[in-house]
Amino acid sequence: MRTVLLMVAVWLTAAVSAHAQDPIKVDPKHYKVEFENEQVRVLRVSYAPGEKSVMHEHPANVAVFLTDGRGKFTLPDGKSEEVPIKAGTTRAGGAEKHQPENVGDKPFELVLVELKAGHGH
Repeated sequence: MRTVLLMVAVWLTAAVSAHAQDPIKVDPKHYKVEFENEQVRVLRVSYAPGEKSVMHEHPANVAVFLTDGRGKFTLPDGKSEEVPIKAGTTRAGGAEKHQPENVGDKPFELVLVELKAGHGH
């Protein structure tokens, strides 16, 4: 019985932890769902100058940058990278966990198309 309870506790912790890393749940100030179906979830992402998110994750995705800006992305291991953002550019990325921050002096905005598992391959 103790083993079963332990397994249930581990499963619940993993489920809550995975769910808690969804940017919509942990950072609704910066992330808004614009559209969702079985294949994709489309997010509008907006950061004012100096604003920082919390650590969260995305599945494989395509980002379309709507404004110029400068972002800083910190990874779970503490390493970070500053990235220039140019309006009109598009970038594809794999699944990742990060903490974004607007290190520029202007707001920046993008549309992020998250690809759901089993689709887009």
